Amino acid sequence: MTIREFIDEHYRHFNAATLKDASEAYAACVEGGAHMLVTLAGAMSTAELGRSLAEMIRQGKVHAICCTGANLEEDLFNLVAHDLYRRVPDYRDLTPDDEQALLDEGLARVTDTCIPEEAAIRKLEKSLIPIWKDADSKGVRQLPHEYLYDLIRTGDLEKDYQGDPKNAWLLEACARDMPIFVPGWEDSTLGNIFASHAIDGSLSSTDPVLPGTEYMRSIARWYRERKGDVRSPGFFQIGGGIAGDFPICVVPMLRYDLKEETPNWSYFCQISDSTTSYGSYSGAVPNEKITWGKLGKETPRFIIESDASIVAPLMFAHILGW
Repeated sequence: MTIREFIDEHYRHFNAATLKDASEAYAACVEGGAHMLVTLAGAMSTAELGRSLAEMIRQGKVHAICCTGANLEEDLFNLVAHDLYRRVPDYRDLTPDDEQALLDEGLARVTDTCIPEEAAIRKLEKSLIPIWKDADSKGVRQLPHEYLYDLIRTGDLEKDYQGDPKNAWLLEACARDMPIFVPGWEDSTLGNIFASHAIDGSLSSTDPVLPGTEYMRSIARWYRERKGDVRSPGFFQIGGGIAGDFPICVVPMLRYDLKEETPNWSYFCQISDSTTSYGSYSGAVPNEKITWGKLGKETPRFIIESDASIVAPLMFAHILGW
């Protein structure tokens, strides 16, 4: 029995049924000619979502990504230091002294997984500083992910790969020069590092990295280019926060602020464990987005209230026919 067959047979009710329905609607949306935007919040790259997301990109099921700076960089961190990551399955039992011991070893913990600072973070820093400095000296200005694309294309990291490159979603995105949008990039490890070099004077200014408003302009261009497609883009949101809130606003911005005829997103699905009654945007049910002009009453809408690290790979497997 394939994963798709298992889901079709057993996922018949509640969140399980929504997972199945949302997967089928996703596939129908893409097969109907829509481009699909996937958003990544949380620590999906550290959770190695690339093992299924990279294949989704390879098979043309994902056409753009909006992610946090953490998800952008942590895919490369894992690629170059995979064998040195440490899993801590009993992380709930760690004492403050245990946490300090991990810090003293140079291990930064993300739930049950520890990222080795020297092998991952500092390795990327050493590779990026010359690229940032070169851009600074030439007056070049780029978006944050474009510098990572530049680094990947030099081939300098290939000798350091420890993970399987086929599981790195950023490599697949780079190979296709896929649009990536990274709002709030400065709220990430590499964003902090870049700022530190601007502060200490090793970079003349923050000019080499374009600010977040340029990402909004970038996604506006991407959405405008899709206006002639058979179907407008779909929106698949993993988690909440800025990764999802930022890109979905492009439709009301184009329609209400720029006074342009703009179609709604043609599909919406969010995997979330946030609760609506807490007043968070991340917990807002899809119907609420109709009132903001982001979705239409006819848009296929799904919310799966569960763990994204479990649900997203299952959905991707179903969509891919695994």
